[in-house]
Amino acid sequence: MRRLKTCWIVWNRGLICDNLNIMKKALINSSIIVAALSIILIVFLATGFFDRITAKDDKEETKTRIVTPRETASMSSSDQAGRMIREENLSLKMSLEDNETVIAVLNRQSETHQMEEQFVVYRTDNAASPAFITFLGYDQIQRGYTRMWNAPTAATRTETISLFSQDLIGDRNNCIIVTGMNANNEHTMTIFRGNPNQPPDTEYKKIAELQIAGSIVVQEAGRTAAYQQGITRGQSHTLVSYGHDNASLNMLDQIETVYAFNALSEQYEQVNVSRIPGSQIEQRRLRELLSGAPGVFEGFISDLWYYVTPQGTIDTMQYLYFNPAGKEIIFYGDEAQQVFRWQTSNPTRFGIFIRSQNISISTLLRSIDIELESLDSIRLRVIEDVRLRITANTTWDGSYRRAGTANFKETVSEVRPTVDAVFDSSWGRIQFNISGEYSITSSGNSRKGRYVFYQVDSNDLLELRSENGAAENRMVYKIESAAGLMILSRVRVGTNGIQDLLEPPVTFTPVN
Repeated sequence: MRRLKTCWIVWNRGLICDNLNIMKKALINSSIIVAALSIILIVFLATGFFDRITAKDDKEETKTRIVTPRETASMSSSDQAGRMIREENLSLKMSLEDNETVIAVLNRQSETHQMEEQFVVYRTDNAASPAFITFLGYDQIQRGYTRMWNAPTAATRTETISLFSQDLIGDRNNCIIVTGMNANNEHTMTIFRGNPNQPPDTEYKKIAELQIAGSIVVQEAGRTAAYQQGITRGQSHTLVSYGHDNASLNMLDQIETVYAFNALSEQYEQVNVSRIPGSQIEQRRLRELLSGAPGVFEGFISDLWYYVTPQGTIDTMQYLYFNPAGKEIIFYGDEAQQVFRWQTSNPTRFGIFIRSQNISISTLLRSIDIELESLDSIRLRVIEDVRLRITANTTWDGSYRRAGTANFKETVSEVRPTVDAVFDSSWGRIQFNISGEYSITSSGNSRKGRYVFYQVDSNDLLELRSENGAAENRMVYKIESAAGLMILSRVRVGTNGIQDLLEPPVTFTPVN
């Protein structure tokens, strides 16, 4: 019995060892398989084969684009840039001719609401020819788009052309309107009206074409709720043009011409001509400035202004420059310049009230009460902070006129704040305008800003300010004249006087 028990134990131990060996081999085989699969998966992902299998079978739809070569001499840089933008953004139902360049596109649904129609304004290679408009409609027989008709417009300057539609007649049949300017810098408007009962080649008819050295507006008539609900027709809109009265010496006097739609002739015809005195126009403008609307009066005073004595003379070189966009006000007088930060402004009954802070002395506050005298003059009352002891002798109260209309005499001062001149320099060609603006053009690029000439301690200075008017973008230069040239050296003007920044000088050569 003991021998049998011993044999059973030995046999049981052998069985357990065999099971352990089997499990060990299975575990080793599993590890090898997992390692092999991991290597295969890494290779599979690294080669990108997985992406090619799982990627969708999408086909990229491409369209043919026609590029018409042009000579750069026949088109300005701004025209070329504008043309590139238009070609990238405009998508046509069909290609135009090789000598035709797209200017504007208008899409709309057809009368059947099945296919989309397209109106295209384009120009040809002939620079003297006007802009044309064409209608691209869907031909059921040819099963494709075709040009139904072409017509010239009154506009020639492509950068000014716009294309839109509006129900001018009141019959819910939108007219196609093309506006722009011609070679004589006149505003133009050409209007086409559709008639679905006509064949496609005669469906649209020109019903108005206006050209005037002034402005043209669509004067909308009030339309009833029945029209809005599609029950009845609406009243036709009128066209109104405003131009200068050539028989008057007053530049503000205008001639108003009204055009109304004639249902019998199906044309817009002149129905009234009236003269608008400049005083009415000025009063209308004054009411707009004093309406209290945000930004209106600020935009009006955004300019350089010079002081005028009560007798109407210009005896002192005293100027104010308002820059609402850059939140800056510059006072110039007694050969000194003070720059204030425009903090707040509130409209008043007759103008505006501004609070400002000196950019150098934060405790120096200044309030400015501005009243409107005319479209070219304002009256100021400047209030200094009573807590400060002000030692400056300059008083800023009084009347000021816009510098653009100034008639300065040479005996007033040797330095003018603004000039009308052009110079060549290492920066490029710089042009100073009498309005106080400058532009620098170099290698086809242009940058603009404001400028002012002034004196400090008998030193002639030029200050240039960029368009945004930020304080860090203001540069001051000391001017020295030699053999008809202006040599500019960068300086800093502060409480310690004029400090040379030791930068290389810039030479301005006058352009005759």
